[in-house]
Amino acid sequence: MSNAVLNRLATLLSRTRLLAQPEQLAAYESDGLTAFRARPLAVVLPETADEVIALVRFCHQERLPFVARGSGTSLSGGSLPVAGGVVIALNRLNKILHLDPAQRIAVVEPGVVNAEVSVMAAPHGLHYAPDPSSQSICTIGGNVAFNSGGAHCLKYGMTSNHVLGLKAVLATGEIVHWGGASRENIGPDWCGLFTGNEGLFGIALEITLQLLPKAEYFHTVLAGYRTLEQAGDAVSAIVASGLLPGAIEIMDALALEAAQAAVHAEYPPGCEAVLIVELEGPREVVEVDRLRLDQIIIASQPVEARPARDAEERQTIWKGRKCAFSAVGRLSPDFIVQDGVVPRRKLGEALRRISEMSREAGLRCANVFHAGDGNLHPLILYKGREAGALDRAEELAGRILRMCVEMGGSITGEHGVGVEKRDYLSAMFNAKEIDCMKRLRAAFDPLGIANPGKMFPVTGAPALQQHGLHPLEKAGVISRE
Repeated sequence: MSNAVLNRLATLLSRTRLLAQPEQLAAYESDGLTAFRARPLAVVLPETADEVIALVRFCHQERLPFVARGSGTSLSGGSLPVAGGVVIALNRLNKILHLDPAQRIAVVEPGVVNAEVSVMAAPHGLHYAPDPSSQSICTIGGNVAFNSGGAHCLKYGMTSNHVLGLKAVLATGEIVHWGGASRENIGPDWCGLFTGNEGLFGIALEITLQLLPKAEYFHTVLAGYRTLEQAGDAVSAIVASGLLPGAIEIMDALALEAAQAAVHAEYPPGCEAVLIVELEGPREVVEVDRLRLDQIIIASQPVEARPARDAEERQTIWKGRKCAFSAVGRLSPDFIVQDGVVPRRKLGEALRRISEMSREAGLRCANVFHAGDGNLHPLILYKGREAGALDRAEELAGRILRMCVEMGGSITGEHGVGVEKRDYLSAMFNAKEIDCMKRLRAAFDPLGIANPGKMFPVTGAPALQQHGLHPLEKAGVISRE
């Protein structure tokens, strides 16, 4: 059966762009969440939108599961393949089709790397605002699928706030055109609905992005604190003051240790947490706002506070923050990157409780997060070769997610639900609400072939707290290392 399917796939694109050998498939068996793996039947490498459309229609006709994939940076198992299914790798659809500085828009293919949009827009004094930590490699198609944010999402919002138009192929093979070059559209916000669907509706082929003017002036402050809770309380004070910084970020001592080793950034010594606050905008406005910010930070009693002295120092500060996830690999080759949200007013309490839970679990936990919108990214370190270590790490991750929901927050801020947090959806939504989501998904994909096994619960027990085989492991869909 599989050979017959592969032979029919080979009629849609050249054999050189159809990968089916074990050594070819190995690189696609997992995404950024490497604890879960699955081997697809094949990986296909389309180079045009028409080829993607033909592949999706083939999958619909054959009732063949497919997963769209960009650079594979998902940290929730969102682009994990399906055993016996097809991975449609979109990296070769990497053209910026149109850039209009007058309208401040860019029309891009899904394989365009996030940072490349700003590079192309820079000569016109423009940039693309969403800036995930992986922006130097993650693709716009993946950003759309998971509604990615980034360090500056406090001021500028998520991907959904910057997608004006979409051309997509639904899982049925239908082509849709939504939105356009303007926000002045009548009717339902189909672009908003599609953004964040985690690949369960279909595949974006062309994305119209809003571009913004580059900020004229920056004021970046680094402040060190004795405790994480103090840093969290400082964030609450800044937001409560009415200031709207471009970014507010926190890194704890463990994350700082990793970042310093990786990029040699200079952080205040002897601190449990560092706060990064960046004001941006017209020089006159920033000069006024920085006086208020200085007063608030002084009142928060930091161990040390210092502004970036020049553009180079500012870039070093941000380089340390952006590389924090990968830099933690210097401390432990095995770690889970969690992603939850708590109300800002409870940020200090949440950080204290995470610290307590990690001590109880006997695991180190590095905290790196978008403090301005309460988006936590605890990095739970464990020894993968140690029996039961992954289970303990996942149990701690689950406790953190439940804490977020109990505090009135969310199980995800920007990484999506994917496989990792799928069975925690019921902690946030009741059965009727989840059923409504499933019916909505079925309207776009009645066969359930687009990225199956993601987002929705399949059992009553949380996936992260199940010991032994995961339900999809039993079904042969995924495997765990």
